[in-house]
Amino acid sequence: MDAGFTAEQDGIRRTLRELLRKRCGPEELRAALDTPAGHDPALWSALADQLGLPGLALPEAYGGVGCSMTELALAAEESGRTLAPSPLLATCVLAAPLILALGTDAQRAGLLPRIADGTLTAALAVPGAALAGALALTGTGDGDWAGGGRAGGVQARRAGDGWQLYGQVDQVLDGHSAELLLVAAHTGGFARSRTLLFLVTGDAAGLVRVRQTALDATRPQARLQLRDVEAELLGTEGADVLGALSAVGDPAAAVLACEAVGAADHALERTVEYVKQREQFGRAIGSFQAVKHRLADVYVQVQAARSAAYYAAWATAHGERVGGLALAQALEALRAAAAEGIQLHGGIGFTWEHEAHLYFKRASGDELLFGPVHRLRAHAADSAHLFEQGREVAV
Repeated sequence: MDAGFTAEQDGIRRTLRELLRKRCGPEELRAALDTPAGHDPALWSALADQLGLPGLALPEAYGGVGCSMTELALAAEESGRTLAPSPLLATCVLAAPLILALGTDAQRAGLLPRIADGTLTAALAVPGAALAGALALTGTGDGDWAGGGRAGGVQARRAGDGWQLYGQVDQVLDGHSAELLLVAAHTGGFARSRTLLFLVTGDAAGLVRVRQTALDATRPQARLQLRDVEAELLGTEGADVLGALSAVGDPAAAVLACEAVGAADHALERTVEYVKQREQFGRAIGSFQAVKHRLADVYVQVQAARSAAYYAAWATAHGERVGGLALAQALEALRAAAAEGIQLHGGIGFTWEHEAHLYFKRASGDELLFGPVHRLRAHAADSAHLFEQGREVAV
């Protein structure tokens, strides 16, 4: 692995950081969160026009830039610094790779260029609170959510030449505003139930979308109710949906890890700036040895998490699956940086109006969505068969 960045990668980071600094400060962030979409569409258009961010990791044949997941992860790190609310995760990290992997030629040609130019946003709808399991981050990717002859979730049945979906999905990232939904639904009856992915337009008849109150407002979620909604099968009936979801999960974890590192780094920077200014007993509190030690510990955590996240992003193109481990380390670093930020900002840090809480909520919210940390590590250990020999000896 070459630890250095190319000129193109440095350019992406620099351009994105400058744009977000101008367009996504604390006041702009809170204003965007209060809008119906939960993000600033003008900012998303600017990211598409000036940087080509939505199509960064899409092939040039579909209007993308043709970069790898590494470049997208580096862009996510800059996005994480400002907690920029955007459709980046739902559209570019989760939905677009699934369309690319499973879609027919016509579906790819019709959808991916619109995603690449920022005119189409998409979201992945997985029944239940099972996104981490479906992406094989905390499990093998199968389970009750995927059917297995059990009722619940979303059911799909044939309706003439098409399909109809009926059911409910409770936690869908950007599900209230996405123009295209990728809905995982059960089909095949009780004995042969299996999971397929279906395309549903945001304005489909019978679709009810309600934005939910989420712990992390920068990750807006929605409840979807589908009442005999017309849908189009993504790909073919023989598609390996569970395998595709699992293949998308590890790169997504690497991107999330880089995003969390960016957020942790910014939270630490703001805290260091504050302790240099805040005085107590006639001197800046940053001069106290105890404060220095606490911040030094956080700095070590953030740098270790950054190394793990960069390696995970690089490894996605080389057949290694270490995204879950990197994500676990990054989420711990973000939680530590945000918690110390709240503590060391003193009385003002405990007010909801202070931005330190936004970073703490991001850490907690991401762990609820994609973790928890101990399960990310446990699944990585199981996948690597770390403890199999120990179990045999014990027997």
